[in-house]
Amino acid sequence: MYKNLKNFLDNLDKAGELKYIQHEVSPLLEISKITDQESKSPYGGKALLFEQVEGSSFPVATNIFGSSRRICMALGVDHLDRLSERIKKYIDINPPKSLKEALNIIPMAISFTKFFPRSCRSKIPPCQEIVYKNNEVDLSKLPVLYCWPKDAGPFITLPMVFTKSLVTGKRNVGMYRMQIFDKTSTGMHWHIHKDGSHYFNEYRSTGKRMPVAVAIGADPASIYAATAPMPRGVDEMLLAGFIRQKPVLMTKCLTIDMEVPSEAEFVLEGYVDPDELRMEGPFGDHTGYYSLADYYPVFHVTAITHRKNPIYNATLVGRPPMEDCYLAKATERIFLPMLQTVMPEICDYWFPWEGVFHNIVIISIDKEYSGHAQKVMSGLWGQGQMSFCKAIVVVDKNINPQNADRVIEELVTRLDITSDITMTKGILDVLDHSSSLPNFGNKTGIDLTIRFKDEPPRKYKKPLKKTPGVDLSSIIINRLPGSVKCRHLFHNISERENCLNNILAISVEKTEQRGGKDFALMLFRMDELDLFNIFQRSIDLGGFSQVSSCFFLANLP
Repeated sequence: MYKNLKNFLDNLDKAGELKYIQHEVSPLLEISKITDQESKSPYGGKALLFEQVEGSSFPVATNIFGSSRRICMALGVDHLDRLSERIKKYIDINPPKSLKEALNIIPMAISFTKFFPRSCRSKIPPCQEIVYKNNEVDLSKLPVLYCWPKDAGPFITLPMVFTKSLVTGKRNVGMYRMQIFDKTSTGMHWHIHKDGSHYFNEYRSTGKRMPVAVAIGADPASIYAATAPMPRGVDEMLLAGFIRQKPVLMTKCLTIDMEVPSEAEFVLEGYVDPDELRMEGPFGDHTGYYSLADYYPVFHVTAITHRKNPIYNATLVGRPPMEDCYLAKATERIFLPMLQTVMPEICDYWFPWEGVFHNIVIISIDKEYSGHAQKVMSGLWGQGQMSFCKAIVVVDKNINPQNADRVIEELVTRLDITSDITMTKGILDVLDHSSSLPNFGNKTGIDLTIRFKDEPPRKYKKPLKKTPGVDLSSIIINRLPGSVKCRHLFHNISERENCLNNILAISVEKTEQRGGKDFALMLFRMDELDLFNIFQRSIDLGGFSQVSSCFFLANLP
């Protein structure tokens, strides 16, 4: 596996997966623009290395995980399922029934201890070859990206944030964006649901300053591990060691009691004051919207250390497909066996990119009893970051949840909108833009499994009318104020005799005076739309926009 970021980039270069940008570029929007275009190229384009960055002596690497091939290279596998298969071997260990079985387990248990992080023995570890302390600290020397036009400033977008619990002393590594405020301070955007925020609350309760270290650029397994939704108290560096098949070497910081990867490119050492908050944001996020400005803790930098000739590693988030989509895909595959230990009826799952990570999930289950699909929905809404999920669709085990066409066919030909939909309320991601309340809102479950005898039967009605011979776009745009465009979804399936659902997607401009309910009422009054029983609204906001998670259901009895 790769020793550090440079080692990984060299391998990308040999594989034809790295593109060098040799002319001078600006970290103010220009690097982001080039990265955005590359990310949306076929198959994720190439990783980028910007060799000359205006205002900085350090090169910048972006999009290093941004394709199926590169994420597999980063994690040392030919397919992401190989990692889940390795995890499953440990999970499937049963209590031994004989001495022979016990002896067979010992080698696996011993090999697992090899993954634990270890202290670096080097007198001067790579990440501390160059040291700046106190008055020498100057964050403006780093080529931090200003990503989108309405961002509040430059943001560190791929930081590995190291914290420790004041109570247990256990380490956490998370990835939280960091807005540069000045030469020595940044924002610390850890959400209220994150472990970093939980540890921060421990310090706040005692009035103590919280030591924090931030590593930028490391071996790819360690960078990925910082994004992984590990259970609280489980060290992400252990996951990185498991992926690497060798331990991550750690180095003690110079000004705080914290350890960081010895092979990191840059390290920021400092603290967060328990009583200090500052306005942070807005920031163009992966949802396709700017997340709103709000008050967050402030990180004060007491030291900056880095390697000789370091490379600044950054990512750009925005509307999919982007680099973070592939990181999320790795999490989807790696954590499936862990979820199955809690809910063994789950056969497979899929997080469509259109749902932006955990907002939509398709689950296939081995259904055994009435209400099993609803039980799975409730269970998922109570599991870690799955609790943020806005929409859960459950299908039978014979349906491949990653086959979008097959799932859509089930939706269009089977869904009974009077009995197959479960509505609930609960916790939401702070980045969720579709709820009127922060961190709380509605969720939808859709049951597409075969009915059991004790479940209410689907009210199968006559198939809907066929596609009209009129221009729906012209009718809707002329008669629906604020509409932009519309499209009949999955019309190829809706032409079949067994079609039970016609879906019309409409893009609208929502205002303070005209909201979702107003559009719904107008749609329901249009006779030309009688053949549609599901309307989906999207909200058009210019450059940053995407489909809302709100569905309007019509033709109810």
